Amino acid sequence: MFRSRSKDEQATVAKMTADQPQPRDPQAPKGRPTPKRSEAQSGRRSLASTPTNRKDGAKRQREARREALARQREALASGDERYLPARDKGPVRRFARNFVDSRFAVAEFFLPLAVLILVLSMLPSPAIKNISLLLWLGVIVMIVIDSFGISFRLKKQLRTRFPDENLRGAVPYALMRTLQMRRLRLPKPQVKRGERP
Repeated sequence: MFRSRSKDEQATVAKMTADQPQPRDPQAPKGRPTPKRSEAQSGRRSLASTPTNRKDGAKRQREARREALARQREALASGDERYLPARDKGPVRRFARNFVDSRFAVAEFFLPLAVLILVLSMLPSPAIKNISLLLWLGVIVMIVIDSFGISFRLKKQLRTRFPDENLRGAVPYALMRTLQMRRLRLPKPQVKRGERP
């Protein structure tokens, strides 16, 4: 009479109470609006198309990721704003890209100059080695001066063209773009050299 119920009995009682619907006052609101027919049907369709096991779910995720990356690659080549990565989206970033692409920058020639200086430094002549060290110093100083000039002019242009936009990160983004050779830049340049951005 006063003995405790076994765990099996407790589980069956709990299951029976969970299966029975709780009585609700017919006048009480249900707490959410009735969905439209189109919303209910689309919800049913999405439930029907959900994967049945983990393996199928992972396969669908891989396919979706592959499609998104393919769209992103096409957008980087064509400049389509919709599918660009988040770091390249927006009118401020587009203007910064066009600003850099419309002019020559010393930094874009860094890689070929570095190879040339490296070859010169490997020659046995001490005079040529000294010249290569001076060239290293000259190239670095020219890149720093040119980068300061580009950042100053770009900040000024951004403030006048986009007074209400968030300009954070646009100048470093543009300076990183100057370090890439023009043919290798992504998204591809949309303006020619000398053209106004």
